[in-house]
Amino acid sequence: QVQLVESGGGLVQAGGSLRLSCAASGRTSSSYTMAWFRQTPGEEREFVAVISWSSGVMRAADSVKGRFTISRDNAKNTVYLQMNSLKPEDTAVYYCAAKTGPASISTAARYDYWGQGTQVTVSS
Repeated sequence: QVQLVESGGGLVQAGGSLRLSCAASGRTSSSYTMAWFRQTPGEEREFVAVISWSSGVMRAADSVKGRFTISRDNAKNTVYLQMNSLKPEDTAVYYCAAKTGPASISTAARYDYWGQGTQVTVSS
């Protein structure tokens, strides 16, 4: 089992920045792929960004490309999501997720482990 705990959410004005953290514990492995998703009420979880734990290869959704950056700190078993130039439409609950294997998949159903989520609210 892998446990994921997100932190760093909050309320920010449009144009501002936040950094989310996801601390992983338990049976973590360098072969895992880590990702961030977000969800608003009544909607499906939306892919935000993904990173390979071992290689650091990353990919982001078009909606956040150039504004959000995913990174990881192997020594701390932590994945980050740096969010800049935030917009009101970025308001959502943000979830950290993990899956075995290196494939950088953007489908939520393919992920095995999930955090509890952290709320991000961007005011206009």
